[in-house]
This record gives sequence, C-alpha cells and structure tokens, in this order.
Amino acid sequence: MKKILVIILAVFSLGVITAKADNDRVITKDALPVKAQQFINTHFASSKISYIKEDRDFFDRNYEIVFADGAKVEFGRSGEWIEVDCRYTSVPRAIIPDAINVYVKKNFSDTQIVEIERKRGNYEVKLSNKLELVFDKKLNIKGIDD
Repeated sequence: MKKILVIILAVFSLGVITAKADNDRVITKDALPVKAQQFINTHFASSKISYIKEDRDFFDRNYEIVFADGAKVEFGRSGEWIEVDCRYTSVPRAIIPDAINVYVKKNFSDTQIVEIERKRGNYEVKLSNKLELVFDKKLNIKGIDD
C-alpha cells in the first residue's frame, strides 16, 4: 500500500512540475534582451508588432515576436535569433549568411528565402518554391528536401 501511495504521489508531482514548466506570457518590447531589441529595430523597424511572447521553461527562455503581416522571429535567452519566418515576404538579406545568399541566387534565382532557422551546427532555409535547404556550420550545402 505504501508503494502505491508513493507511486501515485510521484506521478502527481511529475504532472504538476510538467504543467508548471510551460510558462508563456505576453511581454513588451522593452522586456526583450537588448540584442533582440536591436535586431527588431534594424531588420523589422517598419513592421508593426502584434505581440511578443516569453516562453519560460525550467532551464531555458525563448522569445517569440509575431508581426501584423504574419512574420515571426524567435530569439534565445541572450537575444540571438533562432528562427526568422517571413511567410509572405523574403527574409531580410542582412540576416542571411553571404554563402547561403550566393548559393540560393546561383541555384534558385527565381525564388526568395522566406524562412531561416539556426540549429546546432547547421542552418535550415525554406524557399518560396517550398524547397528546404540544409547547410552545415561551414555553410556548405548538406541536403535539399521538397
């Protein structure tokens, strides 16, 4: 009986901890890390912000900015961008590493980069023709997915 009670208590505690871990809240632009504020002021100065959400987990904190035109930018704890999704327009060229810009212009000249994401050791790029390109950390093409 004691074991069953301990197991039930452990499962209940795990559920409470998991529910508490996902703590999203709407914040203002001033509450963003300075790097994120500078990024928005530089690359999305003319875009109207719909909302800014802070996603706090136990060990991490991310920020998501959604603009009125549907574009989204996600930042990490320190304010470095993780993902830029412009949906209906192209990602600002200054955000994209030069080698990726050159590769896309050379091989897919009639497309635009509408989304870019930085992951551990690589970049994932989505083009307006729905192709997805993967580049390694040295910006060499690793794969193409349709």
